Amino acid sequence: MKRFFSNSFGRILIILLAVLVQLTFHLAVIRWLRDKYEWIETILHVLGAFITLGILKNSRHLSSDILWILLINALPIAGTILYLFLGANLFVSSTYKKIKESESDSRRYYRQDERIMQTLKKEAPENYGQFEYISRFAGYPVYKNTGFDYYPSGQDGYEIMLEELRKAQKFIFLEYFIIEKGTMWDQILEILEDKVKHGVEVRVIYDDLGSFFVLPSDYADQLEAKGIRCIPFNRISPILNIIINHRDHRKIMVIDGKVAFSGGINLADEYINVREKYGKWKDNVIRITGEAVWSYTVMFLTHWNALRKTERTFLSYRNQPKRGKNDGFIAPYGETPLDNEICAQNIYMNILNEAGSYCYICTPYLIIDTELINALILTAKKGVDVRIVTPGIPDKKIVFQVTRSFYSQLMEGGVKIYEYDPGFVHAKVMVSDDCSATVGTVNFDYRSLYLHFENGTYLYRSEKIAEIRDDLLSMMEDGHEVTPEECRHGLLRELFWAVLRTVAPLM
Repeated sequence: MKRFFSNSFGRILIILLAVLVQLTFHLAVIRWLRDKYEWIETILHVLGAFITLGILKNSRHLSSDILWILLINALPIAGTILYLFLGANLFVSSTYKKIKESESDSRRYYRQDERIMQTLKKEAPENYGQFEYISRFAGYPVYKNTGFDYYPSGQDGYEIMLEELRKAQKFIFLEYFIIEKGTMWDQILEILEDKVKHGVEVRVIYDDLGSFFVLPSDYADQLEAKGIRCIPFNRISPILNIIINHRDHRKIMVIDGKVAFSGGINLADEYINVREKYGKWKDNVIRITGEAVWSYTVMFLTHWNALRKTERTFLSYRNQPKRGKNDGFIAPYGETPLDNEICAQNIYMNILNEAGSYCYICTPYLIIDTELINALILTAKKGVDVRIVTPGIPDKKIVFQVTRSFYSQLMEGGVKIYEYDPGFVHAKVMVSDDCSATVGTVNFDYRSLYLHFENGTYLYRSEKIAEIRDDLLSMMEDGHEVTPEECRHGLLRELFWAVLRTVAPLM
């Protein structure tokens, strides 16, 4: 609480006052227009109807857009104006434009080795569609896997991260949703400061909203004073706009272009169980080595160049990796809300569609649309053992209620649900048939799938995929399978869940 007041209270007060002034102004304008020009109300009613039809026609995820439809139909004037106001901000936002331009420019660095695609087409025709999608449409190259390691806890992965940071000779890139002062970040920061003194280039991106309550507003300046170049992503502004809803939820660490880390953990103490907040914190880390590190280097530099134009070319940061033993295939990928491709969800859907024996999923939040619900149920009805692991102790109680509201429907369709009794599960993992897996930052919820910038690593035919499978099985053993009796609730609870699911895209 003390840290909250010292870091955020002043900013929150200013932002709340600014938002209140803006809302009051817009409501006053709406009332004045309605009273002075009666025909405007008619126009807004008609415009609201056309907007609703446009949403229905063009929506890629109708379950999340239904909130706008309800708002426009319940409050035609205010809802329509609000939609137009926020939508217009999306297209005129300078942040939006810069990221779009940088994403477009960075595509030239993602080059697919066609020999790999030919090999996959010949050796894995039943799964080739996934690679065709990731490489051709999502735009992320598939590489031969020459090295990855999976760590089933934050603390195990953290020790390896420290080892690799100490080896850095050229550059260190960090991009995280949350950075918080404490044991974890203090140890990392000590290494970063030392590396800067020895000529290593260090850059840090943290999300301004993700770290809003735990870092002072001038923390980027503090790091800059230490020689660490730093950008707070998409700074919180008192001016109402839609781009503020698109957060940088990625977790990326790149060292010398030789090694990259990702997974579920942010840089704060609960992720390595130094501090207990919601029972045992269950998370993971993945380490990538070899040529695939380049994709994570490009992802980082894409955001950096969008917010602080620095590089004319990324090629000086490309490392020529040593040839290692091939162990399947690997494809790091990113998710952006600023294009028409629902990359992460499509990769999840493809894994489900290709599953033949089992498909295990781990997610801290289960807030999904009808498309994913139907895919999960259809996969189970095909005889595939579909299991989902969710937390036993939630970090957000309302969100947990929404998660539980999906249990009955999924279980009736044959999907098994497990809750991890020791605490909170923050890992985002999907594994199928001992041959396909993805590890990353993408939750099974609207924000990760549609609103945030995310990243993941798709893995195929690696012997180490069995380690990911065993990790999920161990979570199930430590938890319990949810029974139908646990999902039986009265009418009031069902109505409460229905309301929560309607506003779920805001959570």
